[in-house]
Amino acid sequence: MGLVLFPGDGDTSSPDVSWSYSGFAAFRRRLAETEGFILSEMWGFGGKRPWSEVSTALEPLLDHPDVGGDDLSPAECASMLVRLEAIADQWAREGSGHRLQQHIEDARQLAGVLRLCIEKHVPLAFL
Repeated sequence: MGLVLFPGDGDTSSPDVSWSYSGFAAFRRRLAETEGFILSEMWGFGGKRPWSEVSTALEPLLDHPDVGGDDLSPAECASMLVRLEAIADQWAREGSGHRLQQHIEDARQLAGVLRLCIEKHVPLAFL
């Protein structure tokens, strides 16, 4: 069982990015840590810290439920894309561990999907 993020354009040949639920959780934890906060301290992830206390362009992705929830708009995709690409580049400069390399690859795949959502003006869908 897992999670797939894809352009909501109805084109089944569009690129997508997928994770196991545990893999997606680890990816989001690393993104949050890179943004300067601990995801498990946040409301909705076992903590009590409100999202209004953090500032990140990645909030639509980080504060999205694994199952259900709304699609992310093309505008939200655009706001996340630049930051996600910058983080992937930062991670690439930082090290070479297997888990880190997987997160870099995932971030770059997700960036490609976000870019397609922006170009086609379609939402990012979660399945």
